[in-house]
Amino acid sequence: MMGGESFSDRLSLLVSESFDDLSTDFERAEVLLAHGEIIRDVGVPLWGSNYAILVTVRGAEGRVLAVYKPRRGERPLWDFPDGTLCCREMLAYHVSKALGWNLVPPTVLREGPLGVGSVQLFVAHRPEVTYFNLDDRFSSQLQRFAVFDFIVNNADRKGGHLLLDARGKLWGIDHGLTFHAASKLRTVIWEFAGQPVAGHLLCDVEVLRGQLSVEDGSLAVLLRVCLMPREVLALGRRVEWLLRVRSFPVVGSGRVVPWPPV
Repeated sequence: MMGGESFSDRLSLLVSESFDDLSTDFERAEVLLAHGEIIRDVGVPLWGSNYAILVTVRGAEGRVLAVYKPRRGERPLWDFPDGTLCCREMLAYHVSKALGWNLVPPTVLREGPLGVGSVQLFVAHRPEVTYFNLDDRFSSQLQRFAVFDFIVNNADRKGGHLLLDARGKLWGIDHGLTFHAASKLRTVIWEFAGQPVAGHLLCDVEVLRGQLSVEDGSLAVLLRVCLMPREVLALGRRVEWLLRVRSFPVVGSGRVVPWPPV
């Protein structure tokens, strides 16, 4: 960035340019992200523990901004297998889609300029808004995120990992630390702990359970290809627990949050 230009200023300028808004057309977005040309013309690196960069993806379906996270840019972790975070990013999108909640922007796993990685649709949002700015109007959306994070065993739901778009919809990003076989839930969204989960949300979880039970179904196959067997089994157990207990989880005597929480 040049001339003392801030990240927010650069981002606002980019979003104001002529890009297609595919945030309501997931099928078209998936095709474009999977098969379009990735162009590193934006050149805006994104903050985070692992390498991520904002790119343009261009193809017959349109032209969009996307976040590219190559596998080779992942920092080794003691508790997650090396080189799997990009796969988990993609799987989180498919679980969100299977629930019918579309909390995660369309995400694919593909070859890119720096090798295989996840490519996620960039959603125009207000960078200054995080979880900590949200009020009661977002309660129903946050309940979905609380259920989703438990199901995928999200170990890193920071306040800044929720994005607010111009329509008032919340989007969740940064799902590389998910699907671990051991309990890893760390989140800033604890206000619903111990409360009953709404019936309509449990109905959607039932739909997810049905998809997981179809062994040759697209979601079940994708999970088996990308995760270890014990991680797939643990995912199923979390779904079963939620449908049996019918309440938001409570972890120990306090709240387990990521660090830093923002």
